[in-house]
Amino acid sequence: MSASSPPKLATKKMPSLSNPELKLPTLRGLKLPSLGFGRSGGRRSGADLVGLDIQPGLVAAVQARVNGAILAERACALPLPSDTVREGEVIDEDALCEALRELFASSRLGKRVRVGIANQRTVMRTLELPPVTDRKELAAAVRFQAQDQVPMPLTNAVLDFHPLGIIDTPAGPRQKIVLVAAQRDMIERLLAAVRRAGLRAEGVDLSAFALIRSLYRPDAEHAGRVLYLNVDGLTNLAIAEGTACRFTRVIGGGLEAMATELAERRAIALSDARALLAEFDLNAPVAADLSVPAPVEEPAAAPEEEAPEEQTPEEGVPEAVSPEAVPPEAEEPISPEDHDARESAMSYAETVAAAMAPTPAQVPKSQTSSDVEVRTVLENGIREISGEVRNSLDFHRAQESGGEVSRIVLSGSALDVRGFAEALQLSLGLDVHSESVGLADAGLAGKVSTHRLSVAAGLAALEAPQ
Repeated sequence: MSASSPPKLATKKMPSLSNPELKLPTLRGLKLPSLGFGRSGGRRSGADLVGLDIQPGLVAAVQARVNGAILAERACALPLPSDTVREGEVIDEDALCEALRELFASSRLGKRVRVGIANQRTVMRTLELPPVTDRKELAAAVRFQAQDQVPMPLTNAVLDFHPLGIIDTPAGPRQKIVLVAAQRDMIERLLAAVRRAGLRAEGVDLSAFALIRSLYRPDAEHAGRVLYLNVDGLTNLAIAEGTACRFTRVIGGGLEAMATELAERRAIALSDARALLAEFDLNAPVAADLSVPAPVEEPAAAPEEEAPEEQTPEEGVPEAVSPEAVPPEAEEPISPEDHDARESAMSYAETVAAAMAPTPAQVPKSQTSSDVEVRTVLENGIREISGEVRNSLDFHRAQESGGEVSRIVLSGSALDVRGFAEALQLSLGLDVHSESVGLADAGLAGKVSTHRLSVAAGLAALEAPQ
């Protein structure tokens, strides 16, 4: 085979959702994914097209427009029952269908939607192929490479690709291709619920691509490689250069997994656990747990001395009283002489304990056993996420086309937790910048968390800001 000839598979058709031979029971003509790379001059968002972000614990829908940045014109969100979506896959089609019906019935959003996917059953690869101009021949070449690049049987895989352009390499010019693969049964379950809810799916897109489109800004701060991290119902990571995605993976359960753990720890409803996480402040000072006093070692006993004669307190001289003998509410201000008398009567252990005990002003009012559990769950989750982020950065650097990341952008419901971004930055040892979607309609403020709209807004927009 010559360097300029395509593989001898030109007559074998590529299994793409745009291929009518597949005859999916949901929609024909659906493309996966609808990539927005390399398009120019576009300022439209697809008219009434609605971005639909379905993730563990939440479904969000956005109609957007592009004006220097992607802005939400209309938006709504609804919590999902537990186990409706798990790790990015639809588990309960009926529950999701009912939630979608309720969401769109209570909004003014249109029924044409683009749906995002993010789970472990999707794969993105960057390929370098000989330059091929014919689309069918290019599709055959991509499929030939996909057999070695995609870790799933191609008979149960939906493939699509997008050319990124020609690059010069030591072996000559090569065409760079982004290849996406997803397991077909996962896509079909998702689209079945969408169709049963009365919605018309116009496309399926990787949530990571939508995240990049939504939060990318054409400025110096977003030059170079940027790591986008959306910590929400699950944790989605994407590394992009400009608007071109170079690496992506789903790295954890996000806030929903933390809420589930907290609900199990405290035996409370999942909705209550979600509320506790959202209301918590990681910047609040941490008080010592006073429920069990720290043990204090007694000093070594001094050599025995002859005990002094026991004396009866003289009349009018107050007897030293141990602090434990007086209830806190019964204590009254005492004179300096009485204070000295009490202190001299205290043992060494009592003196140390009294000095270490904080005053009421030093203990945060919110410090309870419940708060300790919430903080523990959040801090453990942040450590896990930061560990996965570091592993992803190391893997990306080691790749042939890898490089250093200049900026980390955080979005998602994690930004509703005060101090989350600061704690993640401390754990990673890298600067973390919080960003969210802007609102075209100020009336939406306070009705829905803009931190949770990044993926849905990116799905509603055909292209990133130029």
